[in-house]
Amino acid sequence: MKYDVLIIGGGAAGLFCAIEAGKRGRSVLVLEHAARVGKKIAVSGGGRCNFTNLHTTPENFLSANPRFCRSALARYTPEDFIALVERHGIGYHEKKLGQLFCDGSSRQIVDLLLGECEQAGVEIKVDCRVSRVDRGSDFIAHTNQGTFVAESLVVASGGLSIPKIGATDFGYRIARQFGLKVVEPRPALVPLTLNPADLHRLNPLSGVSLAAEVVCRGARFEENILLTHRGLSGPAILQISSYWQPGESLDINLLPGLDAHQQLIDGRRGTHTLATLLTEYLPRRFAQTWCETHASSRPLNQYSSKEIAEIAARLQQWRIDPSGTEGFQKAEVTAGGVDTDELSSKTMEAKRAPGLFFIGEVVDVTGHLGGYNFQWAWASGFAAGQYV
Repeated sequence: MKYDVLIIGGGAAGLFCAIEAGKRGRSVLVLEHAARVGKKIAVSGGGRCNFTNLHTTPENFLSANPRFCRSALARYTPEDFIALVERHGIGYHEKKLGQLFCDGSSRQIVDLLLGECEQAGVEIKVDCRVSRVDRGSDFIAHTNQGTFVAESLVVASGGLSIPKIGATDFGYRIARQFGLKVVEPRPALVPLTLNPADLHRLNPLSGVSLAAEVVCRGARFEENILLTHRGLSGPAILQISSYWQPGESLDINLLPGLDAHQQLIDGRRGTHTLATLLTEYLPRRFAQTWCETHASSRPLNQYSSKEIAEIAARLQQWRIDPSGTEGFQKAEVTAGGVDTDELSSKTMEAKRAPGLFFIGEVVDVTGHLGGYNFQWAWASGFAAGQYV
């Protein structure tokens, strides 16, 4: 069957692109290999879908070309998607740091997209697996439900994160088939693992959470970190994982917003031990374990000025050497992907393959934690939808 537009992938970006193309009178077919569309939307945000972030800027995204995302983000903003959510009567709230969630269920966002698709005349086929794509005068998609032909082909197949809900490398294979470069995909927004020695020392603290600032390669995030039976997690760790590379260290400031040196000096005036002082700012179990490992704990007035300075430095620069990540199974998104140098930032079309578009997570644009990746899905889908 012949269509104007074929879209591979029925996730956030693919559905949004389909809506925009359908509004322009294009005949659109979405091919989704899973039994239903929007599976990643459904599980996002603890089932409430963190559908955008009020504070979205290009600086909230990683890419080999940090400027690439600017055009799409400027043309479809969080306010634009919020207006759509409100038009559908979906209640929402800001949780923190500009993160917007549904009051009800993430299913409301899936239903919004399906409703808009229906209104725009978009056709969707689920359980439809594409085995290969050919190119003649048009694009030809061979699937288990037949062969489909279109002038424009949009790849919105996502990345490698969360394979249990169907993630594959199909989009990267299509890109390479048409001669496009791919930035090596890697897990992002993912918990980090520790080496056996550090794990042995920190394992008793599994489940302990504390506020901290985590720094790596110039990036810094101040949110909670969580100690786990395999290593480190929590928002600050997930954020920094997108920047961390194997072999690098993390520096963790355990007393963000405080002058650790001054706190220790002030503590010398009383009868505080190091551990009792630290429990004023840190979980008790963590403070005690940290003291045992790094400084011992005795009355603060028994430490020399040099020792106080050294302890303060360690508190504000606790160095951790992750051994790796928990991989794509636990990663919220995939960093890397189709090289942005290969695409038009205005249309998302491949420069060397007219009519071929890449949008969403399959592209080398990765957002911070907190709704930014959904905003990239809407914005990149919108951009391509104006031109397919």
